Amino acid sequence: MNRRKMLSHSAKVAALLATAGLLPRTALAAHNTAAFDAKNLADVVKAMGGAGAPAESKDVTITGPDIAENGAVVPVGVATSLGGVKQLLVLVEKNPSVLSAVFDVNDSVEANFATRVKMGQSSNVYGVAIMNDGKVLYAQKEIKVTLGGCGG
Repeated sequence: MNRRKMLSHSAKVAALLATAGLLPRTALAAHNTAAFDAKNLADVVKAMGGAGAPAESKDVTITGPDIAENGAVVPVGVATSLGGVKQLLVLVEKNPSVLSAVFDVNDSVEANFATRVKMGQSSNVYGVAIMNDGKVLYAQKEIKVTLGGCGG
């Protein structure tokens, strides 16, 4: 098989897979640009469809180090044991884009996630639970950063 036939065959296979929906999709971060453009907790919650004012709750937990050595890779976790959770969010108050992560939750998914975020400076980090009824609960933790990760 020569190069031209191989490329033609590969293009046909890729087109077939794409029409069948079997190719990897691009990141879905752009599907809610208003949430990623928001500058505070209330605006993010509104953009994500939460109803009412966010309320602090002991049923939502946010975990992370007290002091992060490198702001480029700060491990954080968000969890809740409550039922009826639609989404869990991780927000970093002083980042250019406050919303750092969104996790969709349903009854067959445990509402307990861990990820790494970038932090340019010491900041409050929020774990936010948006419930199916629109209620919004959150927990916060201050994380101090010794070496900035957002181009600093």
